[in-house]
Amino acid sequence: MTAGAASPAPGPGRPSGASSGAGALSGKSGSSATGGLSATGGSSATGGFSGTGGSSGSGGFSGTGAKERILARIRSAVAGAPDVEITRAYRTSPESVAPEGVVELFAERVADYRAVVHVVDEAEVAATVAAALARRGADRLVVPEGLPPEWAPDDPVTDDPPLSAVELDGVDGVVTGCAVAIAVTGTIVLDAGPGQGRRALTLVPDYHLCVVRAGQIVAGVPEAVGRLDPTRPLTWISGPSATSDIELNRVEGVHGPRTLEVVIVR
Repeated sequence: MTAGAASPAPGPGRPSGASSGAGALSGKSGSSATGGLSATGGSSATGGFSGTGGSSGSGGFSGTGAKERILARIRSAVAGAPDVEITRAYRTSPESVAPEGVVELFAERVADYRAVVHVVDEAEVAATVAAALARRGADRLVVPEGLPPEWAPDDPVTDDPPLSAVELDGVDGVVTGCAVAIAVTGTIVLDAGPGQGRRALTLVPDYHLCVVRAGQIVAGVPEAVGRLDPTRPLTWISGPSATSDIELNRVEGVHGPRTLEVVIVR
């Protein structure tokens, strides 16, 4: 056989359609010899890749060794460089939001999410909650521990002992307070504190009525984060649960309550 000629016909140990030699393919999907592919999606020999997603041989990368070499080069390059002071002056309240306007802005943004919004005085909270529940025909409402009694409906459902997901799915809704609210984003944050309950209480029922006091509303996200304890279980709510498919068909109630009603106390 002369150089460059085709290899012999397939025989024992030689798969059909493959060839051998430097740079040639062998096996079903890989190849051997210098510079060729081998194994599953990899390659072997000098300078090539080997194994699934890895590499071997002179000049190749392998596992954590490559990371260590890269970091060592970086450390060597910056050795002796002077320390640079990093200033972290984060903006808090957006300049366009006046402190006295956060309640109105929060109400506007929450309504943009298709939530039902009421802005009332303290003396009107109980009557507003009762009227909202009556309009919906909601009789079996879950009430978390610590909710002010005047906000609670008659004969509420308690979460002691903890209700199962099936039981929560069978109630008419839940009434809670909140930890903090954000005007710019129209977001309510729960942290499982008094009057809020565990996360499942507001994620499983189809209806959530939340009472938000004016003093709990901040202008922006940085201020809200500053008030929250990151070790607590946080639930961030921006309107009723909703999602859209690739054709932008909106579906509500997939990841949480289909209906969110917010009572803002001035």
